[in-house]
Amino acid sequence: MKIPCYDCNTETELEVGFEVVNFVCPNCRSLYVADDEGKFRRRSQFKAEYETIPLAIGDTGFLNGSQYKVTGILRKRVHPDYRWTEFILQNEAKEFLYLSLSNGHWMMLTEMEKIDDLKKRTKVLNYEGNDYDLFEHSDAEIVNAQGFFDFEIRVNKLAHLAEFINPPYIVSVEKMNNVQTAFHGEYVRKSEIKKAFPGITLPYQSGVSMIQPYRFDLRNTAVIFCLFALLIITANWYIYKDQVEQNVFNSTIKFSEFDNKEVTSPSFVLNGSSAPLTIKVSTGVNNSWANLNVALVNENTNDEIYANKDIEYYYGYSDGESWTEGSQSEKFNICGVKGGKYHLLITPMKAPEDLSNSEMQVSVVWNEPSNRNAWIVVIGMIVIFFIIRFFKNQFEKERWADSSYSTYE
Repeated sequence: MKIPCYDCNTETELEVGFEVVNFVCPNCRSLYVADDEGKFRRRSQFKAEYETIPLAIGDTGFLNGSQYKVTGILRKRVHPDYRWTEFILQNEAKEFLYLSLSNGHWMMLTEMEKIDDLKKRTKVLNYEGNDYDLFEHSDAEIVNAQGFFDFEIRVNKLAHLAEFINPPYIVSVEKMNNVQTAFHGEYVRKSEIKKAFPGITLPYQSGVSMIQPYRFDLRNTAVIFCLFALLIITANWYIYKDQVEQNVFNSTIKFSEFDNKEVTSPSFVLNGSSAPLTIKVSTGVNNSWANLNVALVNENTNDEIYANKDIEYYYGYSDGESWTEGSQSEKFNICGVKGGKYHLLITPMKAPEDLSNSEMQVSVVWNEPSNRNAWIVVIGMIVIFFIIRFFKNQFEKERWADSSYSTYE
């Protein structure tokens, strides 16, 4: 079909699969109406807008498994001055597809079968078993247009819109000239539009679209974290269920014999998976200090792991109050000790001036029951979940900020 514009002397040619009722010149925005003889007569003109539109009449793109071409473009506005662009597309099977662009966010919609007239107080719309929450009731006007249309459009003609959302989906109901039309749509990522229409320049995205999905599905994230937590706890139990606590060294060491001298323990065999080696030490320090140095020697590989601990205990009286600092006993670990044959090299030491302290008690235990690492991971997942939940709440607040029916303060 070829239609000339008498205002700007521009001819627009495009093969369309429908009867054209209205035509708007893409160059000067003059509105033409088909008369009874099929001739197009100029009725009025839309005011020129300087909004950059990424698609033009006649552009083709591959969407929903079919090649579509742009046949019409509408620019709409609701009070006070919120605007968006709608692209009408048609394929060779004469099926229509609609793209909506707002603040850089895209929606793809198709016309639904006729639905019952909406009641004014309808807050929740059920569609195919899913509830869609009312986002907005508004009166929209067409402020600009271009291309071919199979319906009547008028300059500044108001149409009533009711939009119900269940992100990433929407049901949009439009009532114009007492005719109600419903559309079902879903959010479309920029990458999909870019793939469908190679070479176009996409506008910058800002804000949150009314049906833009959050990066994380809160329910699925919770289920995944629960499954991982169960797996971690079960695996930890399974690995250590057959292991028993082994006392590998328990002795009282006299400072008179081994002060700053090495004590060699008997050899011992550890059977099982990796587990911490827990060393408990106590000594009668009194306003003084002592030290224990431990070397764990693997007799199969001659590898050595070292650890040491200071034991300090001080007390006094100052400014009318008694005070204490430190302790006469300490506990520390050598982590991740694998099964194998080992012995210990233990070196006790005390302050030379401490004459009252005569001995040190040392106890070494392998595989003391500990779920510390497993619970650290589980607690970490709980913290991450609540962080995701917090940002999800902020995301929803921004989504509903422009709605008159927001449940977020």
